[in-house]
Amino acid sequence: MASIRVASTSFTLRASASPSSSFSSSYCNFSASVFTKFEFGLSWRGKRMAHSITRAALGLTEPKQIDPPKIAFSAKEIDLVEWKGDILAVGVTEKDMERDENSAFKNVILQKLDLHLGGLLSEASSEEDFTGKAGQSTVLRLPGVGSKRVGLIGLGGASARTAYRSLGESVAAAAKSSRGINVAITLASSEGIAAELKPSTASAIATGAILGTFDDNRFKSESKKPSLQSIDILGLGIGPEIEKKLKYAEDVCSGIILGKELVNAPANVLTPGVLAEEATRIASDHSDVFTVKILDEEQCKELKMGSFLAVGAASCNPPHFIHLCYKPPGGTVRTKLALVGKGLTFDCGGYNIKTGPGSMIELMKFDMGGSAAVLGAAKSLGKIKPDGVEVHFIVAACENMISGTGMRPGDILTASNGKTIEVNNTDAEGRLTLADALVYACTQGAEKIVDLATLTGACIVALGPSIAGVFTPSDDLAEEMSRASENSGEKLWRLPLEETYWESMKSGVADMVNTGGRQGGSITAALFLKQFVDEKVQWMHIDMAGPVWNDKKKSATGFGVSTLVEWVIKNSS
Repeated sequence: MASIRVASTSFTLRASASPSSSFSSSYCNFSASVFTKFEFGLSWRGKRMAHSITRAALGLTEPKQIDPPKIAFSAKEIDLVEWKGDILAVGVTEKDMERDENSAFKNVILQKLDLHLGGLLSEASSEEDFTGKAGQSTVLRLPGVGSKRVGLIGLGGASARTAYRSLGESVAAAAKSSRGINVAITLASSEGIAAELKPSTASAIATGAILGTFDDNRFKSESKKPSLQSIDILGLGIGPEIEKKLKYAEDVCSGIILGKELVNAPANVLTPGVLAEEATRIASDHSDVFTVKILDEEQCKELKMGSFLAVGAASCNPPHFIHLCYKPPGGTVRTKLALVGKGLTFDCGGYNIKTGPGSMIELMKFDMGGSAAVLGAAKSLGKIKPDGVEVHFIVAACENMISGTGMRPGDILTASNGKTIEVNNTDAEGRLTLADALVYACTQGAEKIVDLATLTGACIVALGPSIAGVFTPSDDLAEEMSRASENSGEKLWRLPLEETYWESMKSGVADMVNTGGRQGGSITAALFLKQFVDEKVQWMHIDMAGPVWNDKKKSATGFGVSTLVEWVIKNSS
């Protein structure tokens, strides 16, 4: 797992693409035979000093190197009572917990297990009122048998991918609390799952277990290493198909974990320059399929990105425009895609500064959640290496701060497609950065573009904290992404692009204003972005302001990565 490293500056002209390359080093390793090209600008010297001073003043915090969870997964067909290890976990539905007139389990698996345990399973589940509802669990310590502990994990009505992912998370939690090393997971009613669905069920369980084991302890003075080393998945079949799906789960989780780490990292650690370093590291680690280009301010000026540059103008940390490009190992490209992520590493709101208890200014490190999803997807796809698809990963990274050089309410900006924008709210900045990023994406020849952004509080009000809003004029693209989200278990809801609302976005002195006010705020934001996309391109905007963050866990979710990976792979076939 590539952890975030703090660097005093982030300029590289050319560097060799060896996996050991470090972007915290004080010099560049120039090489004529490069696999990956890193292009930064030439006006770094003055910015370097300002950046170093800013970095040195911000707490001397440096993240620790934390290895990602390394769990060995195996699919096995073995009698439950013969399995030996620390925890045998059984996922049960409410139907599985039904009993006969003698209070014995009707379910054959639970019958057999209860008989082997001398009735303890039935007794404990009755005493604890365990009914198999989602979120319920009971774990028994059992001396003298093959497994040291036996647990029942509630699946509720089951059948949904999220239920099986929750099973994996619950087992990981049980392993943490008991310092379990070897675990087995099975389903009481695995025979009821269609054969073609068993590999994806095993994948969902593995995904939950990996993510449930992961703890982001990089910024804690003390932390425990996870003890869980192996998981046997029982009763869901064996063979190459299920092994392939388990490997897929590991690859996707590596990207989700990167997404979590990026969003969790505070703004005094994750600057636009450091975010660019993460992109270059992905390209270096997978140089057989990735190239990367990082544009600095001067290069962005040459491309007339006035909208993006205005947002970052007040910060001592200079903006970086990130462009990762994936090309399949076989070389054959049937479809070109672009994923664009909002990359505000911190957003104070500018002169329309965020104030009051509902402003969430203390959480504005997560305003780069869209870029975290895009880079997380890039990391996963670099491991999976799908054929037939070219993918451009684009992030306009900057900070929205306050200083004498910052944009003001009333300023008029000119985007790279020539359209002019009157800034009536400096806190509607994400769409300004995305405007130039979307224009750039169109120039790469992408046939389909998806942008992801923590764009509006209005979307949280409309859909709550767990569901992302989707906007697109394309029914086909909406259907594609809907199927991808069903497979990933992430929740999306399509909202209307109501064109009549564009009236509120018109300016008297420019082509448009950057916000239309409170009513329909997420819709008008999407309509704004639409002005910067070629009409021939299928485009979708995903407003993920709600699900990017888990308030209960006080941590990032990694939202978007698995859905994007599913969507890209579907387009590769």
